[in-house]
Amino acid sequence: MLRFQVRGGQVADRLRADAKANQDLVLAAARRAFARDGADASLREIAKEAGVGIGTLYRRFPTREDLVWAVYSGEVDRICEEAQAPGVRPRVWMEDFLDFLAAKRAMADALKVVLAGDEERRLAIRTRITDALGSLLDAAADEGTVRGDVAALDVLMALGGIALIASEPGQRDQAGRLLDLLMDGLRPSR
Repeated sequence: MLRFQVRGGQVADRLRADAKANQDLVLAAARRAFARDGADASLREIAKEAGVGIGTLYRRFPTREDLVWAVYSGEVDRICEEAQAPGVRPRVWMEDFLDFLAAKRAMADALKVVLAGDEERRLAIRTRITDALGSLLDAAADEGTVRGDVAALDVLMALGGIALIASEPGQRDQAGRLLDLLMDGLRPSR
């Protein structure tokens, strides 16, 4: 399953192309299943939806927590990369971030197990997201579309509050209105 390659005196492992494709299919299926059914989603159903055997799933993700962590950390990577992509607008990113928080909430119990006693890893994730948001806000401030005196952590906490207030699917319109209010507060005064 793994190939080893020596680079600069270090051994780096890489998944074979087919194993990587299977892993990506499992992660995509797990993302959908966790969003739909929470972290207790059936691993057999995830494997079936991915088109792989349950053994393939367990070979790469020996425990449910391993799979939850892989999905969650992949979503953290995605949301951070999106924040730093050229041309991304803060309001669009905030919508995606609310979706990220909804997916995180669906996996909350399993994430508690994964992160239990690992405050360093939890804080590292928050720092990554805050730094990515900070880059997005800095770029928007340079363009003159948001104020330059807003702390990324404050915006992140406001987004967390919006997610708590308007967490149900039927409240998406309300979440949008709250995001509009947040964006109004971020705009430079004229």
